[in-house]
Amino acid sequence: MGAMINEDRFGVCALALDVASVAANTSAEQSFPVKGLKPGDFVHVNKPSLHAGLVVSTARVPATDTLAITFGNTTASPIDPASETYLLFYFRPEKTFSAAVV
Repeated sequence: MGAMINEDRFGVCALALDVASVAANTSAEQSFPVKGLKPGDFVHVNKPSLHAGLVVSTARVPATDTLAITFGNTTASPIDPASETYLLFYFRPEKTFSAAVV
């Protein structure tokens, strides 16, 4: 492992998010500012409560200080989730490699 100076390579943070309404029978990506994230970071989002029909699908870091989460709605009506505090796990790999797919 290389030298790390004042840099956390992984951690968990709490984010108060107010997710916009998700239209019926669709998925949509929403972006949120999160200071310190960098493209290439691995992220996982944990929604603290169950909301029938709402799916937290994927999360990614498309740009510096930006978290993008894809929400899906499997119902026939729009879903407007209440504001709540999500947990975000982030990991910044020291290096990556290309693996052969067999």
